[in-house]
Amino acid sequence: MNKVILTGHSKGLGKAITYELIKRGYEVLGLSRSYSDNVTGLQQVSLDLSDSSALLEWIDSGMPEAFLRDAERAILVNNSGIVTPVSPLGKQSNHEILTSIGVNISAPLILSNAFVKYTANLSDRRILHVSSGAGRVGFPAWSVYCATKAALDHHARAVSEDGIANLRVSSLAPGIVDTGMQAKIRSFNESEFPGVEAFKGFKDKGDLATPEATAYKICEMLLSSKFGNDLITDVRDF
Repeated sequence: MNKVILTGHSKGLGKAITYELIKRGYEVLGLSRSYSDNVTGLQQVSLDLSDSSALLEWIDSGMPEAFLRDAERAILVNNSGIVTPVSPLGKQSNHEILTSIGVNISAPLILSNAFVKYTANLSDRRILHVSSGAGRVGFPAWSVYCATKAALDHHARAVSEDGIANLRVSSLAPGIVDTGMQAKIRSFNESEFPGVEAFKGFKDKGDLATPEATAYKICEMLLSSKFGNDLITDVRDF
């Protein structure tokens, strides 16, 4: 049995990855605040990943360990992410900073730690961080998001130095995908986010990839024998 734990499975890119993995015969355990459609091969947990206490309680419940127990290949996809706060330093909401760190950094690192612990006996286990080009290039008014995505990239680098047996890890930028996150970015005005016109242009020019096409490419890479050869990568390079 091939099994995947995937965060942010109910919408956008995460939903498309979930369906693509199920189509390929994988059993998926999805973690998100909201539920997706009920489909064969999908187990769902409603969980606010910004709430570290709730996440730790769920891990301690034994559910992730039980889900992974009979896996032959196990994969963790840290897909959840939030783009706010979108404002320059000094004008950001401290609450939004903490929420962003919780979802974009704390949850992926905690889940990765638990995942490796519960898959110690497997010969094929993989961690994919869904990062962003924003983790590799700075954007004005987007320092928190850029920093959190850069953290995932560096986590992948550092984990590779641990030399953990039978573990492959990679941090992937998915490109510019037509999701609710992109719509939210376009909703800001230029005084809040100076780069907003560029993001509006991506939509107007038809430059946004569909979630389904991107999910297909991600799964091709994720399930490939070459996965993990490049610690920091971009779906557009695959």
